Amino acid sequence: MAVMTRQIHIAIIGGGPGGYEAALVAARLGAKVTLIERDGVGGSAVLTDCVPSKALVSTASAMKQITSANRLGISVAQPTFSLREVNTRIKELATAQSHDIKSGLERVGVTIVVGQAKLKSAQVVEVAGSEIPADVVLIATGARPRVLAETKPDGERILTWDQLYELQELPEHLIVVGSGVTGAEFTSAYLSLGSKVTLVSSRDLVLPGSDPDAARVIQEVFNREGGEIKSRSRAVSAKRAGNNVVVRLNDGTELIGSHLLMAMGSIPNTDDLGLQELGILTDQNGFIAIDRVSRTNIPSIYAAGDCTGVLMLASVAAMQGRIAMWHALGEAVNPLNLAEVSSTVFTQPEIATVGDVSGKEFFQLPLRTNARAKMEQIDDGFVKIFSHNNTIVGGVVCSPSASELIHSITLAVGQGMSIEDFAQTITVYPSLSGSIAEATRRLQQN
Repeated sequence: MAVMTRQIHIAIIGGGPGGYEAALVAARLGAKVTLIERDGVGGSAVLTDCVPSKALVSTASAMKQITSANRLGISVAQPTFSLREVNTRIKELATAQSHDIKSGLERVGVTIVVGQAKLKSAQVVEVAGSEIPADVVLIATGARPRVLAETKPDGERILTWDQLYELQELPEHLIVVGSGVTGAEFTSAYLSLGSKVTLVSSRDLVLPGSDPDAARVIQEVFNREGGEIKSRSRAVSAKRAGNNVVVRLNDGTELIGSHLLMAMGSIPNTDDLGLQELGILTDQNGFIAIDRVSRTNIPSIYAAGDCTGVLMLASVAAMQGRIAMWHALGEAVNPLNLAEVSSTVFTQPEIATVGDVSGKEFFQLPLRTNARAKMEQIDDGFVKIFSHNNTIVGGVVCSPSASELIHSITLAVGQGMSIEDFAQTITVYPSLSGSIAEATRRLQQN
């Protein structure tokens, strides 16, 4: 551990994963840390995004298991639920998680200031008229939902994803604009909960950033469960019409539903921070330019998380924040390596991906051959393992609990494991993880 000759003052703007993980690292290394958060510790990841959305996904998954229990020989009466109670639980869970994070920060001596921050100089942050001096500043202000031009969310019928948890009743017909990760996850969840869902997708396939084979599985599941997909379509406007919403597409078609969810990506929260005045570089979309140790073009100012646009995952934000503090405080640090980052789309089934999945050397094994999958009536999904020069370089898992199953492949990629070593690993029988080892053995034989 590096020894500091004097206590370094660090100001962190934003209390999401990038900010609070950085604060924990810096405080434990002996720095004086002030964390400035406008809306609540944990940021949108905890209060309105990752934690709430995955809690909703868990509820939807439970509903799907109940409604399909007859396939396992179990007779279940028609289940009912209250979206009001579901959303109340979700908000309470998010608040509790925020409280736990705040308590953890306070235990290590982090000072938490509530308010809107602005950089007055490279060493001074202003909050509510007060100035906070800092040797190092970390910007971790996150991002907010993008909305249709001239379409203002009203929190009742026209919604962004952070407003969904105020709904009291299940949407009769939800129109989702955007078929990326967010749009696909909420489409999956609300289909399982019983809503009619129409998904507006600008591409031929949903989830354009995901493995095409996995995207096809998700699209087939959507269609089978009664979802309607408007492929190669773009929404240009939306308006209220009584208790309905009318969405106009680029070809003039009008869709009528009870609710609209706009899931078209994010805009960085980098305006009104004083970046331009200090000459901090951003791209044309407002994302802060950083190097692989999270440093901006001003040496004492770092940035982490969604405001950088590097890879908009809470796990990446947290690592960027840690790396920034290790670097700023003179610790040994490895630059961010995106090749070792695993990500998951929390649809049903889930899609988890890690490493280089663009190569030609791979083997794909359908889950329907797996004994555990047969026991649990899992019909959809697969495992795909990629290699190069006899080394595991990537993988895709399309399966229930793919977010858990991907970890072994992530370790293999990170450690540069050979196909032989990975294939010889003994797995539990019967288990879904057995298909990962089997796919690797089959790849070895090719």
